[in-house]
Amino acid sequence: MTSHTSAATSHEITVLATAERLYDLIADVGNWASVFPPSVHVDHVERGGTEERIRIWATVDGQVKHWTSRRTLDRGALRVDFRQEVPSPPFAAMGGAWIIDPTGPQECTVRLLHDFEAVGDDPETLRWIERAVDANSRAELAALKRHAELGTATADTFLTFEDTVRVDGAAKDVYDFINEAQHWADRLPHVTAVSLKDVGPGVQILAMDTLTKDGRPHTTESVRICFPYQRIVYKQTTLPPLMSLHTGEWRFEEDGTGTTVVTSRHTAEVETRNISRVLGEGAGLPEARRFLREALGGNSLATLSHAREYAAARR
Repeated sequence: MTSHTSAATSHEITVLATAERLYDLIADVGNWASVFPPSVHVDHVERGGTEERIRIWATVDGQVKHWTSRRTLDRGALRVDFRQEVPSPPFAAMGGAWIIDPTGPQECTVRLLHDFEAVGDDPETLRWIERAVDANSRAELAALKRHAELGTATADTFLTFEDTVRVDGAAKDVYDFINEAQHWADRLPHVTAVSLKDVGPGVQILAMDTLTKDGRPHTTESVRICFPYQRIVYKQTTLPPLMSLHTGEWRFEEDGTGTTVVTSRHTAEVETRNISRVLGEGAGLPEARRFLREALGGNSLATLSHAREYAAARR
């Protein structure tokens, strides 16, 4: 019989925001990649009124982990409970709750509870899990506090946009071009060096050196989650200095006429502390937003232009 070691933790933080604002941030998993640093991608498997199943990809102590969780949402009690269905080793079990306790009209205490078991009976494995849970819990609560307290003040620092192109070719061929990023240094003029590692089913670590239109070099690293022939989502874990967040998605949809509609979506947050260092004295948020829109969109459209040629040649 397999034995497990178990433990429980509790973390909390005081946030100057309404309980409703905090509950919405916790409940809306679609925005977690933009709110919580460890979260790479979250989507719904099932969704009901108060019960849901979600898939989560997240970094845990430098590793990318994936699991499916059931959540119970209780807006009246200001509580969200969660339990992993199939934990990712070395976790044998994991569950917990987000609990919001209002302490004033614009102040709340948020508690994040975890209970977990480690595979086997190795105390060091349990200590690793405790360290990882502690680090992620602190990062998530700090990020929740920041986003809740800033509220709409962050609206100008965030930008989300899409570019769409039509490709005379199959979705599989366009997908393959984006998925096989190990060839990009040979296929894309703006990529000067690339390293692609498969670290799990459909999970890649992509490191690149790229050039913007004005010749500025950037070194980035991203975690990519690949859903064959449909989409690739990613989150940058090593960012250029002008961004404090960058997530993205490639979507591939055949329209039934032999044409594939490909959409590149970006969400980025301007790192306001670095605007003048990157863009020069006198530059402000409008200039930073415009620069990122042109740089990110320009590189994506350049990639899609070459992907279009690649797919068309394979018809």
